[in-house]
Amino acid sequence: MPTPFDLNMEEVLENWEPFHAIREIIANALDEQLMSDTAEIVIEASKDGSGWHIRDFGRGIEIEHFTQNENPEKFEGPEGIIGKFGVGLKDALATFHRHGISPVISSRHGTYRIAMHPKEGFEDIQTLHVMFDEEANDMDGTDFFLEGATDDMVDAAKDLFLKFSDTEILEETKYGSILEPVIGEGANRVYINGVLASEEENFLFSYNITNLTKAMRKALNRERTNVGRTTYTSRVKSILKSATSDTVLSELAEQIKTRDAGVQCDEIRWAEVAQLGIEALAERDDKVIYVTTEDLLNNPDYLGDIQRDGYTVVTVSDSDRDRITSDNVNTFGDYVVDFQASFEFDFVEEDKLTSAEKAVFEKTEQILDVVGWGVADRPSVSISKTMRPESDASTGRMVLHDAAGCYSLATGIIIRRDQLASLSTYAAVLLHEAAHASSGATDATREFETELTNYLGRTAEAAIDHE
Repeated sequence: MPTPFDLNMEEVLENWEPFHAIREIIANALDEQLMSDTAEIVIEASKDGSGWHIRDFGRGIEIEHFTQNENPEKFEGPEGIIGKFGVGLKDALATFHRHGISPVISSRHGTYRIAMHPKEGFEDIQTLHVMFDEEANDMDGTDFFLEGATDDMVDAAKDLFLKFSDTEILEETKYGSILEPVIGEGANRVYINGVLASEEENFLFSYNITNLTKAMRKALNRERTNVGRTTYTSRVKSILKSATSDTVLSELAEQIKTRDAGVQCDEIRWAEVAQLGIEALAERDDKVIYVTTEDLLNNPDYLGDIQRDGYTVVTVSDSDRDRITSDNVNTFGDYVVDFQASFEFDFVEEDKLTSAEKAVFEKTEQILDVVGWGVADRPSVSISKTMRPESDASTGRMVLHDAAGCYSLATGIIIRRDQLASLSTYAAVLLHEAAHASSGATDATREFETELTNYLGRTAEAAIDHE
């Protein structure tokens, strides 16, 4: 005669479906396999098709396991243990009963079934009991036979485990694994010790967290589903910050490269991970320039030069830029220094100019006078055969950069020799560079445009007065 054992279920997880309960049985079997270092568990349909077996080959379930509220052995067990609190089994049994699934649990310590039975001392109150038959079974481990469980229920339960998926592990770290992303429809997944905890629509990768913080252990709920992101964010960050594989870092680098388009994964929104992506991109692509919004606003003329030089512009925040440590990172400031140093001049003395060129060049003072430059403060003007050479990728030869002129405090105004072909061409370049000198501003800025406008007004006035 089986002995009734009251489960004393005070709370029932009404939202659980059968596959949630099957998940708990599979989790317990996997934990027992890990703790007892025994053979792989077996999940198989019964021969008569009436249900499913979940079998481990460990030490065998005992009646005491139906009362445990907290399992010290699991708390202190090896890394990868799924269960900790000892309530999953009771939740599962209540769910099976509610959905008409009849579990028969066998081990060498006896056989266990469930049934409603009067509560001891209160014959009018019936509660869920384990009906315990202590006759020993000649077997290793524990067999859960779930009569009434369907293939769909078991498939849905197995789908919650990383173990039963064909997901590729991209990299293992001391905090957990980075997994290949879900292809096609479906969200990326966050597993905790191999059991699905949450799904993330905009994550770059899936993850399996195996090293849990105390805060995570405390935050995990009985259901172990729909776990809030705040529970695992810090561990996902730690996993990514520990990544060293080219596969993972290259993906982060691509996210940095394209984030100006407004399409980026959620991980790259975290400052620490963005920094990792920035450094990874710098290591993999030397044709990237990192600029801040302020760089772009104050120096818009350089944007064209950067793009003509074949660089990709990546916008970063001031804090991102300040945290850059890699020597391979090219910031906007680095580009400007290199850009200015790249000019190579082959100066031409005035007496070496052709007579036609000399006739145009001799108009320099007159042109500057028109826009108000005095003799004392006007910048020097020089002529060079070359300006800024650059390599033609198709031929490997050095070709002239398309800059017709340039200005700096150190060199004054330098104009490319071919601009002396006509007075109007030369005057246009000269006045453009002179406007830089008088305004102290770069191209496409309000200050520079204002100075050019003033030049136009003075030129018109001079032309009319000359009439």
